[in-house]
Amino acid sequence: MEKETSSSSDVSASHVGRVRNRRRANEVTTDGNKANGQTLLVSDRNKYKSMLIRTYSTVWMIGGFAFLVYMGHLYIWAMVVVIQIFMATELFNLLRKSSEEKQLPGFRLLNWHFFFTAMLFTYGRFLSRELVNTVSSDHLLYKLVSGLIKYQMFICYFLYISGFVWFILTLKKKTYKYQFKQYAWTHMILLTVFAQSSFTVANIFEGMFWFLLPASLIVINDIAAYLFGFFLGRTPLIKLSPKKTWEGFIGASVTTIISAFLLANVMGRFQWFTCPRKDLSTGWLQCDPGPMFKPEHYYLGDWVPHWFPWKDVFLMPVQWHALALGLFASIIAPFGGFFASGFKRAFKIKDFGDSIPGHGGITDRMDCQMVMAVFAYIYHQSFISPHNFSVDAILDQILRNLTYEEQRNLYEQLGEMLGNLCKADKLAACL
Repeated sequence: MEKETSSSSDVSASHVGRVRNRRRANEVTTDGNKANGQTLLVSDRNKYKSMLIRTYSTVWMIGGFAFLVYMGHLYIWAMVVVIQIFMATELFNLLRKSSEEKQLPGFRLLNWHFFFTAMLFTYGRFLSRELVNTVSSDHLLYKLVSGLIKYQMFICYFLYISGFVWFILTLKKKTYKYQFKQYAWTHMILLTVFAQSSFTVANIFEGMFWFLLPASLIVINDIAAYLFGFFLGRTPLIKLSPKKTWEGFIGASVTTIISAFLLANVMGRFQWFTCPRKDLSTGWLQCDPGPMFKPEHYYLGDWVPHWFPWKDVFLMPVQWHALALGLFASIIAPFGGFFASGFKRAFKIKDFGDSIPGHGGITDRMDCQMVMAVFAYIYHQSFISPHNFSVDAILDQILRNLTYEEQRNLYEQLGEMLGNLCKADKLAACL
């Protein structure tokens, strides 16, 4: 009796998401006809209310997102951090058992200790140059930040080891299995969720274009798949997610690829999107956008019918790269959603949470975004970012590995070398 009472209380308190109820064999639902390909989803009148709620939430989210884009890179980074905290909360609570937690006071803090240690390590690696550039005008603060960056890896390792020791010291008899399960679960969250979503921040500071375009394509693909599936969907796509249809998948793919090509041309016109942010300020950006964002002339000639009005078109080279992003967003990224669907079925929940009306939890909206963020970063580093040494890359190494005195010595030596070159060759740049 004691075991039965404990297990029932655990199940009731373990999930923050909405529980998926099993249907009985004699229950009649509209999903049966849909699965057989006989009924359109649009014929189900009960779905219109859900669609209206989902639409309101989507409009609010897009409006808030547009405001943060206007405010700048730093605010978007803050948004990503808040999203990561919400996602971690939803996933930490997924395996939480109240009966076990009562025997382990303070054990929940350990999850957040590892979370913020991972945050310090990841963002310390991604944003070290931007942080140093921000405080370079203050000599004392510059020396402090440079020292922290130099020993950042050791500091993070010490924090992680302290968490490891903390975990060992909190082990209690009869809760070993639960504690080790939580330890493994925490690390899985950090690897599969936090690490992937952190690539989003790297994309933001490489140029908002490389964050905004991939994120927008996922939103467009999601909305298009929902609308095509709602009005035209007949054929189920995958058993893991019965509401997904082939009609929605194909319609969304075509829409996303076309949108990628057009959006890249629009976003590529604004320096606010194309210029990389090299510090943590929020001021206006000005830079040379580079050849990737400069329109090139294409003469269509015999490729189009004689009645076609546009024989000459101007396209940016980045638009061809946008097609690759659009293809990935429409074909591969949805599998992040399928993975999340299978994950929720394994835990018998409908959504990870209920923080977004009509959508579920934050994690429900970010499953595809995480997959897309990693691809966008890797694609940019592989095909867009220059592979040779750059001034920024050399400065980053100097800031990481040299003390303030060594940096000043290097500066003085470079000054002497340039002075000698000017005297010998009478360079125009020295005048």
